[in-house]
Amino acid sequence: MSRVCQLTGKAVMVGNNVSHSNRKTKRKFYPNLITKKFFLPAENQFITLKISTSALRTINKNGIEACIKEAREKGYLK
Repeated sequence: MSRVCQLTGKAVMVGNNVSHSNRKTKRKFYPNLITKKFFLPAENQFITLKISTSALRTINKNGIEACIKEAREKGYLK
């Protein structure tokens, strides 16, 4: 599975390592992802998601149902 948040769509970003002598080499910035299991009361089932920690804060604020609905509308979740 790729390193993409299933709720927000956050993915790997590309940048540079910059040395003291100002040489630049390519590097990757990975999102802070966790695998978490949630219970959906409307569907009466558990769902396992690979989400970023910022998405976890959004779930705590808005609720899992609203976040799942929004991710499905944006096409991040099937």
